[in-house]
Amino acid sequence: MIASVRGKILQKNPPQIVVECGGIGYEIDVPMSTFYNLPDIGEEVFLSTVMIVREDAQLLYGFLTAQEKEVFKLLMKVSGIGPRISLAVLSSMSAEDIGNAIANGEVGLLTKIPGIGKKTAERMVLELKDKVLVTAVSSPVSNVQSEIIQALTALGFSDREARLAAKQVPADVDASEGIRLCLRQLAQKG
Repeated sequence: MIASVRGKILQKNPPQIVVECGGIGYEIDVPMSTFYNLPDIGEEVFLSTVMIVREDAQLLYGFLTAQEKEVFKLLMKVSGIGPRISLAVLSSMSAEDIGNAIANGEVGLLTKIPGIGKKTAERMVLELKDKVLVTAVSSPVSNVQSEIIQALTALGFSDREARLAAKQVPADVDASEGIRLCLRQLAQKG
């Protein structure tokens, strides 16, 4: 199995890249979180990889961080989730946010990911809640933060923007004041 690849980037066509390693070009699918952080074409990159061998194909998936690779492997253990959906999940949310959503049972948040319905989201929470995935959690989201995140995403902000803004809110602030603070903060960035 191919556990990692180090080489020069030859092509970048989301979500695939081609990395030349020892004269061989490896076609590697990567989540968008990895894709956006890749160096330019012609520069060297190191990716941790997961190789999947099927009857009709040998597929290689690459990640810049070990945390993303671990989350990818754990997601594929959920019944009904394969490598394409696992990649879509990691493209939509950071590994930390996925861990937080699963640890907090936020099924509604998970269903916003393309390809994830309510039943699949519930299975993800049920099957992964007690797994190593929760080690990806940096700090649990409080009920107030959860309300702020839901309100901001309802207003059209991305989940990532909402979570980052909600983390900045002081612990003693209620949801409505927190939303106002986040909106001010997000308006200054835009």
